[in-house]
Amino acid sequence: MKIDVPLEEVEIGMEVYATSTPPLLGRLKPHPRERIKRIVEDFLEEMERLGGFPNFFGVQRFGAIRPITHIVGKKIIEGRMEEAIFIYLTKVFAHEPQVDRRAREFLEESSDLKEALKLFPRHLTFERAMIQHLISNPGDYLGALKVLPENLFKLFTHAYQSYLFNRIVSARIKEGLPLVEAVVGDIVIPLKEGIPHRERRVEVTEQNLSTVNRRIKEGKAFVTALLPGSEPLFASGMMGEIERRVLEEEGVDLSLFNLPEFPRFRVRSLRRELHSIPMDLSFELPPEEEGTLRTSFHLFRGTYATSFLRELMKAPILNY
Repeated sequence: MKIDVPLEEVEIGMEVYATSTPPLLGRLKPHPRERIKRIVEDFLEEMERLGGFPNFFGVQRFGAIRPITHIVGKKIIEGRMEEAIFIYLTKVFAHEPQVDRRAREFLEESSDLKEALKLFPRHLTFERAMIQHLISNPGDYLGALKVLPENLFKLFTHAYQSYLFNRIVSARIKEGLPLVEAVVGDIVIPLKEGIPHRERRVEVTEQNLSTVNRRIKEGKAFVTALLPGSEPLFASGMMGEIERRVLEEEGVDLSLFNLPEFPRFRVRSLRRELHSIPMDLSFELPPEEEGTLRTSFHLFRGTYATSFLRELMKAPILNY
């Protein structure tokens, strides 16, 4: 992959200052614009070397303030509805408003739903609806989940599916297998009209390995990882071993994704690209905004801009 961002087009303004203090080795610090230029240079070199960036699901999938959607999703998939509900209701995180934390902590410590309802603020609409259902229907945890909007319920189960995918990609990287080059046993998908065609899966063999890798290098195909669901779309070879090992470590069987208590919300398996390529990538250092870097880019549908920005910024998730 070639990222077309000539560094000579990134203009850096230099300023000259007079000082009565002689410069000492180690005392001088780079000008902010120089530091930003260095970050961009390092980033572009890394993108060039890797051929893109890991196609992780971004923080939106899991929650930036309360990253619990995948945890709740796992409990639902395992059929542990009571645990799913009380994790959602009581798990406290530092960046939540104090009034929210106080309500959650009270319920965690007391298990008193009626008193807790008085403390849960009005903006916690879904939590209040679940508590009200449990007050009226003690022990009906399945029913309490059904009061949630369908899109929120699906967010939980899909977040856990996404978490598993991220784990699989991380495991492949840890094993030293490339993201932008196929090995025997991988499953690749081609581009169709400029979009990854996930329904057309090609298994990599000794016979087609060189052809497949040529297509990948041309940006016309992608190596994939399992996005786990109810169907066994495993790769073979080393990648298949990684996918099965991650599921085994999580203690999850694919049959659980059928969701017998919620059959119409069954989670289907897919193969998803291991890496993504930023298109039309550009950087700008606006002279009127000291220390600011502006970037513009396009990504394939379903790719998270936050995952790309994380690779660029190397900063805590609440910073972007």
